[in-house]
Amino acid sequence: MSLSPRVPDLAALDLLLSVIELGSLGRAARAHGISQPSASSRMHYLEQLVGVPVLERTSLGSKPTAAGALIAEWARDVVDAAARLDAGIDTLRTQRDSRLQVAASQTVAEYLFPKWLMALRSRTPDTSIALESGNSADVTRLVLEGRADIGFVESPSVPPDLESHVVARDRLIVVIPPGHRWARRTALTVDDLVDTPLIYRESGSGTRISFERAMRRVIPDWEPKVMLELSSTTAIKTAVAGGLAPAVLSSLAVASELADGVLLSLTVTGLDLDRPLRAIWPRGQRPTGPARDLYAIARG
Repeated sequence: MSLSPRVPDLAALDLLLSVIELGSLGRAARAHGISQPSASSRMHYLEQLVGVPVLERTSLGSKPTAAGALIAEWARDVVDAAARLDAGIDTLRTQRDSRLQVAASQTVAEYLFPKWLMALRSRTPDTSIALESGNSADVTRLVLEGRADIGFVESPSVPPDLESHVVARDRLIVVIPPGHRWARRTALTVDDLVDTPLIYRESGSGTRISFERAMRRVIPDWEPKVMLELSSTTAIKTAVAGGLAPAVLSSLAVASELADGVLLSLTVTGLDLDRPLRAIWPRGQRPTGPARDLYAIARG
């Protein structure tokens, strides 16, 4: 059922009730935080809609006409119902803002989220925040299932039923221990990696997906040679430092080890290893409340 265009809006009805209660258009205008000309304009609009005068202006103030008193009687239930609706919506918003569930891939969770969290806490100190970390496939699933309000992934693409926005950029690099045979080199070629066994993250990891796609853009039928597969970036760094094999990791994830000389890094000539880090959410559902705040912080 659609309402007739003659039905006044709530603001006009609410103002009419205030004029009758306070006895003056000026006092009602002040109570609503608007100017008296704006209040007069709103009452004029109301009278045009209903087609009859609703207020009688006197030297002592304003009082309702017979029609105005009748409209006010009908309007009171409408305005009271709107107030209950407003209170209910406010309760829903309070419940929404009381908790934020975030899902993030390991690189984002370990190396970017802590800084974002500090900024978010200053904006929403009363919000309870929970973070679930996993690979990009895990994060995507949590967001699609509605178990996370917002997700952050490092994979080069997302499913069509998710929306995404790039919030940061990262670069993958080859890491080796100081005693490795490549230690005196500053760069590798794609051919150096074709037959080299590497330590990899598990399937579904954004780091692994990004590296494999980059290699296949150069060599379409390339298949990785896996020395070892681990689900933890920390475990991979330990294995590389121990001399087991090289690995391809996020530059964010190895910054400390590179600074301390525990690991060395190499770029790969002819291979595009830059990658976007994305915020994701269900298509058609923009982040709201604390999720919107976190998204804004991540975008910088």
